[in-house]
Amino acid sequence: MPISDTIRRLLRYRMCLEKFKRFGWDTTFSYTIAKESGLSSEQIRKDFSKFKISGHKKGGYNINEILEKINEIFEKDVTDHIIIVGSGNIGEALINYTGFEKHNIKIAAVFDIDPVKLKRKYNVPIYRMEMLQEVIKMFKVTTAVLAVPAIAAQEVCHELVNCGIKGIMNFSPVILKTPDSVNVYNIEMIPVLEALIYHSNNKS
Repeated sequence: MPISDTIRRLLRYRMCLEKFKRFGWDTTFSYTIAKESGLSSEQIRKDFSKFKISGHKKGGYNINEILEKINEIFEKDVTDHIIIVGSGNIGEALINYTGFEKHNIKIAAVFDIDPVKLKRKYNVPIYRMEMLQEVIKMFKVTTAVLAVPAIAAQEVCHELVNCGIKGIMNFSPVILKTPDSVNVYNIEMIPVLEALIYHSNNKS
């Protein structure tokens, strides 16, 4: 099941509004958000209306009110626990990333099969794969980050799904096969970079 375009846009609006707030703004207009987000004012008003986010014709939208509403939609008043499978370069970078806490996301645990990596000291616990189901159940985890080699990705994916995971952010260079009830978001760094290089080199 793909992540809906509306949800993606809502998160983009939040990013823009957080930037406006850092500038010290209290209010904004749909055309200002449109200019910053690259979307149309009409689309923004349509999305806001869907989630009952309203503004004023003359005063525009109150930034704090919209951010509060978006946080309610994503239930940011509670901590969301995730797990990371794979503690290689990508996994380690994610473990050390400090931006998760800002959005009330916490890494419950990291998993790996490499005995050497299992001995490393991180600010989150690292476990053998045998502990997967226990940790998922303990922290009620529904979302996982997959950062393992391509050869192991599908097998690990099956394990995650069997343990109740409903959302996977996939850094592995392989297209995962999952039930329709599982959301998969592929982080395709190399294909995206190659596409950018192609268009940059062939831009008229």
